[in-house]
Amino acid sequence: MPVMDNLGQTITSEFSQEVQREFRTPEFEEFNGKPDSLFFNDGQRRIDFVLVYEDESRKESNKKGSNEKQRRKRQVYESNLICDGLQLEATRSVLDDKLVFVKVHAPWEVLCTYAELMHIKLPLKPNDLKTQFSALDGFNWLTKVLKVDETLIKPEQEFFTAPFEKNRMNDFYIHDRDTFFNPATRSRIVHFILSRVTYQVRDNINKFGINKLVSSGIYKAAFPLHDCNFGHQSEDPTCPSERYLLYREWAHPRSIYKKQPLDLIRKYYGEKIGIYFAWLGYYTQMLLLAAVVGVACFLYGYFHQDNCTWSKEVCHPEIGGKIIMCPQCDRLCPFWKLNITCESSKKLCIFDSFGTLVFAVFMGVWVTLFLEFWKRRQAELEYEWDTVELQQEEQARPEYEARCNHVVINEITQEEERVPFTTCGKCIRIALCASAVFFWILLIIASVIGIIVYRLSVFIVFSAQLPKHFNGTDPIQKYLTPQTATSITASIISFIIIMILNTIYEKVAIMITNFELPRTQTDYENSLTMKMFLFQFVNYYSSCFYIAFFKGKFVGYPGDPVYWLGKYRNEECDPGGCLLELTTQLTIIMGGKAIWNNIQEVLFPWIMNLIGRYHTVSGSEQITPRWDQDYHLQPIGKLGLFYEYLEMIIQFGFVTLFVASFPLAPLLALVNNILEIRVDAWKLTTQYRRMVPEKAQDIGAWQPIMQGLAIMAVVTNAMIIAFTSDMIPRLVYYWSFSVPPYGDHAHYTMDGYINNTLSVFNVVDFKNKSRGNPYSGLGNHTTCRYRDFRYPPGHPQEYKHNIYYWHVIAAKLAFIIVMEHIIYSVKFFISYAIPDVSKRTKSKIKREKYLTQKLLHENHLKDVTKSMGTLAEKMLEAAVENHSRPKVE
Repeated sequence: MPVMDNLGQTITSEFSQEVQREFRTPEFEEFNGKPDSLFFNDGQRRIDFVLVYEDESRKESNKKGSNEKQRRKRQVYESNLICDGLQLEATRSVLDDKLVFVKVHAPWEVLCTYAELMHIKLPLKPNDLKTQFSALDGFNWLTKVLKVDETLIKPEQEFFTAPFEKNRMNDFYIHDRDTFFNPATRSRIVHFILSRVTYQVRDNINKFGINKLVSSGIYKAAFPLHDCNFGHQSEDPTCPSERYLLYREWAHPRSIYKKQPLDLIRKYYGEKIGIYFAWLGYYTQMLLLAAVVGVACFLYGYFHQDNCTWSKEVCHPEIGGKIIMCPQCDRLCPFWKLNITCESSKKLCIFDSFGTLVFAVFMGVWVTLFLEFWKRRQAELEYEWDTVELQQEEQARPEYEARCNHVVINEITQEEERVPFTTCGKCIRIALCASAVFFWILLIIASVIGIIVYRLSVFIVFSAQLPKHFNGTDPIQKYLTPQTATSITASIISFIIIMILNTIYEKVAIMITNFELPRTQTDYENSLTMKMFLFQFVNYYSSCFYIAFFKGKFVGYPGDPVYWLGKYRNEECDPGGCLLELTTQLTIIMGGKAIWNNIQEVLFPWIMNLIGRYHTVSGSEQITPRWDQDYHLQPIGKLGLFYEYLEMIIQFGFVTLFVASFPLAPLLALVNNILEIRVDAWKLTTQYRRMVPEKAQDIGAWQPIMQGLAIMAVVTNAMIIAFTSDMIPRLVYYWSFSVPPYGDHAHYTMDGYINNTLSVFNVVDFKNKSRGNPYSGLGNHTTCRYRDFRYPPGHPQEYKHNIYYWHVIAAKLAFIIVMEHIIYSVKFFISYAIPDVSKRTKSKIKREKYLTQKLLHENHLKDVTKSMGTLAEKMLEAAVENHSRPKVE
């Protein structure tokens, strides 16, 4: 690869002549008038990639020096591309004459050379393995309506494959050289070359790669072409029009009920995109089962809410209407009657029921089934998509290679190698990156604390208005209690802050990861994944963890409240607990996130493309070449798929971690995912440029993250049922304290539960700042009630926790231990019983490996035998000739 010593070096005449030969008449090729053409103007050489730049000679900018530097860098880069064997052809845009499109073609020899270098697997012979009959095959007529139209999208022929080797080219199934390397493979090879060609050398450091050139503005864009317009098929009869087929059978709204054409997605966009949509589709299918069970549990609670004894007691005018509750804050908060929480207690009965416990246990098992069956499905895709033994050695990122200016000794090879920084420098970078991540996590925690302060302050404002509607007869006061109003407004503000911090941190996380300088793209994505997920975990879930496990747990009692930050009195839950508030928080954050993301994903690229078309005034697409049309689409970016995974994993966390408080979460996720699949498909096929196809065996670092969430979900749901809901105290009361010797009832009942769970406080025991409360309508009442299990005033251990409290604590701890052990045991058994790779897939892999090795070995043996036979014949002929030649004395 030729390298220019410095930017000011004059371009050689040899290069100028080569450029002229490539760019032919007199400077650029004229557009041949075929809008869907995917070939050079000769109609023979396929366009594998397109580079776009702005002609400096037609710019209005006065920065001639800067423009000249950019032009020279580009000329050096393109000359090196030509010397690497690529062929270039330039043409001007028909929409903007300042734009120049450089079309790139990789000849056969270049493709073969780099296919071997990149260890790309290519076909050896058609797959002759017979597909075994499945028990479900007899029901194909039931699912036929859900399948894509096979007359349009025909099943791909399967082949045995092996890493390509040029010296064994005859062993491969080369039916046609033009189709042996499909467009996706060609684009991947060309992008590999583009990413490693030098454009400048400064201070003995190579500067190279198309990504750097695009980011610095030397090129405006670099992308492979779509094969046709998404709205209609290509006019070229040899073009498969796969983009059109994907739009019609996958991305179009009328195909929302159909299965995804995963093989065509993989063929057109590559395995990395294909595995994402396969995972998303499988996750959505599994959510259907969870949604059905969740809706059933919700309906169970809904239809049994009228039998909720403790809710009836709250709403009863002779019970809840006569219970005077203590103020929940100092000075401004009034005394209040329990029955003003009547509506919230009715709603709580829907979610805090026996069905919630059943659903939490079910979800603990469901998440294990999902992960284990996905591993099996993933193994099947690895076999079908030929990534079982992916031998492609991942190369170092160009950004990493460009910084390699330190020489160290490799401990394994004992040879010198270049690295970007020393061990000490690497440790310093890691420490700085960790500190930056820790700082931003603290910033999120600070925002959560701010929300808590808001809740404490606003609750006082809402409560101060309560005396005007003490009896709860006002329609607004009936449904909008101080607790409800505070919860809704705080959840909305929390959601807004979450989205703002999320937007800021995305850029910060990328900056931190770039500074860390991971070696390979996989290392880069894994590092960014962990940073982003850690941040998102704290950002999205911290408010839910606060409500579930901290709010109302450390409040003391009216005479001796616990103060937060030494100023704010800790929040208390409703008499029924904080479960309903947690449900509200989850609904707003989860629902708001889904709506915002879908609107953003649809409107942003559509509006940007609309603006681009308006400025270019393209007129009719029939006269606009394919490269012009694709250039004015939106670039998806290197991390486009990363954000899609992140969005779904955060949703997965909501569905699993807090599902005990919201059984409708799987239903919301199911509806969102059905739309998400089609929205993502619509974006890729209509609004974005074609991505460079990439290989992938699995979903990467997201798999262990999901496994970690699945393990954590068992603990969180058990603790939600134990400490956030009121289920355990109700069960303890029903089985122990409703009958003698603790209770007054002759049989098991829930009657009197509310009175039993509210402790008594003597008003005269208020501290000075609480005693000055403005409300004076207590009448003859000298006591008030509060939510806790403490001895009444006058008792030898007044205001200390009573025996019922310790029974409840013991029951909660026992419940957590039993539930965790049962679910973990079931999870372990399921994980052991379901192998990651099915027996059928293992047999196919072994059979293919055996036949492939046999084929290569036999062909190699035939070649050796043939060579040996030829050699033997020559030796025999030489011996005969020597024997028949007369001796000369």
